[in-house]
Amino acid sequence: MSNPPNTGTNTDTGTGTGADERQPRGPVDSSRVPRFAGPATFARLPRLDEVGGRADVAVVGVPFDSGVSYRPGARFGGNAIREASRLLRPYNPAQDASPFALAQVADAGDIAANPFDIHEAVESVEAAAGELLDGGARLMTLGGDHTIALPLLRAVARRHGPVALVHFDAHLDTWDTYFGAEYTHGTPFRRAVEEGILDTEALCHVGTRGPLYGRRDLAEDARLGFGIVTAADVLRRGVDEVADQLRQRVGDRPVYVSVDIDVLDPAHAPGTGTPEAGGLTSRELLEILRGLAGCRLVSADLVEVAPAYDHAEITSVAASHTAYELTTLLARRIAAERENGPEQG
Repeated sequence: MSNPPNTGTNTDTGTGTGADERQPRGPVDSSRVPRFAGPATFARLPRLDEVGGRADVAVVGVPFDSGVSYRPGARFGGNAIREASRLLRPYNPAQDASPFALAQVADAGDIAANPFDIHEAVESVEAAAGELLDGGARLMTLGGDHTIALPLLRAVARRHGPVALVHFDAHLDTWDTYFGAEYTHGTPFRRAVEEGILDTEALCHVGTRGPLYGRRDLAEDARLGFGIVTAADVLRRGVDEVADQLRQRVGDRPVYVSVDIDVLDPAHAPGTGTPEAGGLTSRELLEILRGLAGCRLVSADLVEVAPAYDHAEITSVAASHTAYELTTLLARRIAAERENGPEQG
């Protein structure tokens, strides 16, 4: 894995100045260093090597988009999210939490994946993710296209067993093949079910919409074990009811959250490879994520940000806040487990 460059900038702890060495090391102090200065790590957090190579939450990029079926460019998504995240602040009022004080969050740089060989890329992502997990971190992964969800789930399942999945996306991503290829951004969750790394009693898509190839797509998706909350369902039921439904479906199982930014309407996320009209607002997505507080979140990913199509950085800003909410959920879960134990946390 490669790391963002080090400019030698000093950083403060997540609780502000004056904290002792036992406190997590937090973002650069924006009252001392302007937000537009210094390296663009996620939320201006320290690099992994600056916290001794160990973190509770590792924010890691996977600049890979060789699995896309339409517009390319998501390989540049992770760094666009990092740039947009310069405006994030240490306290999250929506969740009443200071995530960077609750847990050590660090930017682990990027996982290098072969852009010409999908099979090798999948293996590389799985191996690198496994190393980070073995080091005690939970992952907040910045894609990249949705192909990377499969190797990430493999690594997570080796640590936790089959996991529940909450999948935010305009699309099902449970198709079989494209042009005979098994590993693409439209197939990761079919492969994951086939490999036994998902808990088929607790799988859910959120925000799906748009045309399909046929009714068979929905029938096969249901056969794999997925429930669906469409974008129209979110509109009609409201975010609180949807979040409650998701919490009930995953229960106390370890859960992985995967967010394709195209779950948002193109008005809120134009910078993506396969946009579909009629999607969620950024506010709806953030509120549903906040409603997952208390779930046993073990890792998450955010994929398909393609900055080449992102005028005025609308998509990357939405993505940075989405990653921030997920990071806060992870940090809160870690803090709760330390206080109450893994099962009660």
